[in-house]
Amino acid sequence: MVSQLSRSFSGNTWQQSDPQQLLKIRHTCAHILAMAVQTLFPEAKATIGPWTDTGFYYDFDRAISFTSEDLVQIEAEMRRIIRANLPIIREVVGYDSIRAEIEQLNEPYKLEILDRIPAGEPITRYFIGNPDSGRATQIEPSLIDAIALPPDEYWWDLCAGPHLDFTGEIHPDAISLESIAGAYWRGDETKAQLQRIYGTAWETPEQLQAYLQQREEAKRRDHRKLGQDLKLFSLEEDAGGGLVFWHPRGARMRRIIEDYWRQSHIDAGYELLYTPHIANLDLWKTSGHFDFYRDSMFDQMDIEEQQYQIKPMNCPFHVLTYKHELHSYREFPIRWAELGTVYRYERSGALHGLMRVRGFTQDDAHIFCLPEQIEDEILGVLNLTEQILSDFGFSNYEVNLSTRPPQSVGSDQIWEKATIALQQALDRKGWNYVIDEGGGAFYGPKIDLKIEDAIARRWQCSTIQVDFNLPERFEMEYVAADGTRQRPIMIHRAIFGSLERFFGILIENYAGDFPLWLAPIQVRLLPISQDQRDYAEAIALQLKQTGFRAEVDRTNERLGKQIRTAELEKIPVVAVVGKKEVESQTLSIRTRPKGELGALTLSELCDRLQQAVFNHATL
Repeated sequence: MVSQLSRSFSGNTWQQSDPQQLLKIRHTCAHILAMAVQTLFPEAKATIGPWTDTGFYYDFDRAISFTSEDLVQIEAEMRRIIRANLPIIREVVGYDSIRAEIEQLNEPYKLEILDRIPAGEPITRYFIGNPDSGRATQIEPSLIDAIALPPDEYWWDLCAGPHLDFTGEIHPDAISLESIAGAYWRGDETKAQLQRIYGTAWETPEQLQAYLQQREEAKRRDHRKLGQDLKLFSLEEDAGGGLVFWHPRGARMRRIIEDYWRQSHIDAGYELLYTPHIANLDLWKTSGHFDFYRDSMFDQMDIEEQQYQIKPMNCPFHVLTYKHELHSYREFPIRWAELGTVYRYERSGALHGLMRVRGFTQDDAHIFCLPEQIEDEILGVLNLTEQILSDFGFSNYEVNLSTRPPQSVGSDQIWEKATIALQQALDRKGWNYVIDEGGGAFYGPKIDLKIEDAIARRWQCSTIQVDFNLPERFEMEYVAADGTRQRPIMIHRAIFGSLERFFGILIENYAGDFPLWLAPIQVRLLPISQDQRDYAEAIALQLKQTGFRAEVDRTNERLGKQIRTAELEKIPVVAVVGKKEVESQTLSIRTRPKGELGALTLSELCDRLQQAVFNHATL
């Protein structure tokens, strides 16, 4: 059920904390981290240090690389600062005075941060500890007298806040430094390379332990490692990085997913499209993608003195298909879907397995409808989304409804009508949702779904977006009931988001232990000796002809090793073939979920496999 979150780890209280309190804890920890680093390594230059969803980080400019041993020392110093219960004090400062002070400290990054503060905005800094009263003349609130401190025990950073009032409000055993990574100043590869220290912080040690337990489980489920171990895919650096190579087993699974997706959409009244991979650049200028997404588009190519663009989106192609002929209101709704591969430029440092790549296949669909049809079409998409996601094992979602942002296109009337239609569709569906005020796209309101996996992580996948922009830009029309030409409403939607990312989520959700209907190899036959090889091969052929994915272990290893290999490769069903099985024309069946099932004939095994696959169940 939507919004009723399951818990794979006992309690999992770290997801139930007060968000505002956690934000203050993590932001304060970022400052404490920087204070600890500059106490231990005074030559390190401070840059920025925000909070994150699970902790905080701070970037430093230091000629010598930090080590894991340094992290231990830094974490100990952070705990000392926390236990000292130092006050955290906000000060409003003037530009000239703070600039002179920063120049004296030789902190070039603070100078750049200072100069980026818009004119007229207050300039604030936060002290940890006891600031010198000769400089801190506008402290609020005044906490100096609250605790006796030596005059040199302080550190400060330019910051808008918020922070805690004392470092002692943080539990010293609820923090942990996690890793060191490289980063560029302002995320710009042309600027200085920095060292980023990541940490995590929680309200209680119990929350920290729950998080660390989940993090270890996430490592075990890492799709990049499992993808290699199970021979599903690779990311070949020789090809330039960020491009997925689907190996036979992974390609087998992808075909299963695609076939399921296509049939589900045909059953739901969609027609399937195929569109090109490149188009004249003018198409992307008309659509607005060139203006809004230029930084995410690959460079253009020159063909016969014209510029062509490899596609970053499928939607303009569907619009051109729509415009190929004039449509009548009687044809609506028109539902078109495509598994369309797109290409977007991502910096090499941002690439991450299947989760962030440069070439990926969107399960894209566009619905063209009348204004009065929006609600029913959205409800239809929600129903299809629920059906598909549940069949892949996802039943818990976080749902957000995003409304009109300040910069947008379209009339107030159509925005209100579309937003109400989205709300009413969600209400009819019975799903709880959160309103994200102003979070819609510039071209229309939207619904976003985050699915929850087996270890309570949430992943953004499905999206439903109402678009007033492309119909206007491309002058799309239909003949209305009164004979006039009108603009259709365009709905963008994706359920998986992209096949690559969804496949990565599937791997991690199941830890590579896929359900029978999805498994790339459903049955492996294990001949005890060469004498049983022909029988095993004949059975495997009959299983394949019946529609099952079967193979024979041809390694000639001992049975124990064959069984162990099948376990490591997470094969759902193994069939041992020995002299007894050949004589009785049976198979000794063993499954991962249930262990030994005993002897079955081929006919009995096929019947059980068919029933299990049909019901998405185990054998």
